[in-house]
Amino acid sequence: MNDETSLAERFEAERPGLRAVAYRMLGSLAEAEDAVQEAWFKLDRADVGGVRNLGAWLTTVVGRVCLDMLRSRASRREDPMPEQEGWVRLPDPVVTASARVGPEEEVLVADSVGIALMVVLETLGPAERVAFVLHDMFDVPFDDIAPGLGRTVVSTRQLASRARRRVQGATPAADTDNVRKRGVVDAFLTASRGGDFEALLAVLDPDVVARSDGGALVPSVLRRGAADVASQAIMFARFAAEARPVLVNGTPGVVAFADGRPLSVMSFTIRDGRVTGLDILTDPERLAGLGLTA
Repeated sequence: MNDETSLAERFEAERPGLRAVAYRMLGSLAEAEDAVQEAWFKLDRADVGGVRNLGAWLTTVVGRVCLDMLRSRASRREDPMPEQEGWVRLPDPVVTASARVGPEEEVLVADSVGIALMVVLETLGPAERVAFVLHDMFDVPFDDIAPGLGRTVVSTRQLASRARRRVQGATPAADTDNVRKRGVVDAFLTASRGGDFEALLAVLDPDVVARSDGGALVPSVLRRGAADVASQAIMFARFAAEARPVLVNGTPGVVAFADGRPLSVMSFTIRDGRVTGLDILTDPERLAGLGLTA
């Protein structure tokens, strides 16, 4: 076996973990794949004979690639801040069958990286997000992160600390028992399909927040309060011929179909047996890219 083949095999062994890093950085499955592929190109051109820990080296490379992509995204001003002037941008969901999560998906959504947390990460600046994700989620030392950010170790530590406070302040507390959460989701679906407004109010937190991302062609929607969210849930249920239970980023969710095509992916944040947050992706283009089948 030659050195090039060996290096490629070592890279492939690291690929799932690198995708997990890039997904948390970018919130996009396609862009995460692009970032990992760019890391391979850099590895293929680099002299890594003296590198002791290839995985750590690749993680920092992916971090720098993602930083450039985040800065480019910000400079183009394509992605306003979530909820700015009613605009909603949800990250790509990782959708799997409710019975089983494959090993690659499990790596992607490990450590309870649900849609609600991913939404909060979208509010961080590029450097903050890179510092926080690499250090707090993947235990990369600040000494290794700082050069990629072009900052001192002290400054990088401050970035991560500031990001940590924002994440902790904005990430809603949630139940962790998936069996109980599935029961709440099923109750929500039953009430929606049956047009039972009172039953929906019983399963929704009074201050529930629902975010819907319809993409470029369909206006996004941000709704607050149980009554408003319940009304919209009943209306939307009329269009969905089938709703299939799935796991969305490792937690119980729903994919709704009509005429064999996906209408939405719904992710639920549940606390004390009630839905406190509902994140709904309805963008036809992004839904098509998830490969969902009825």
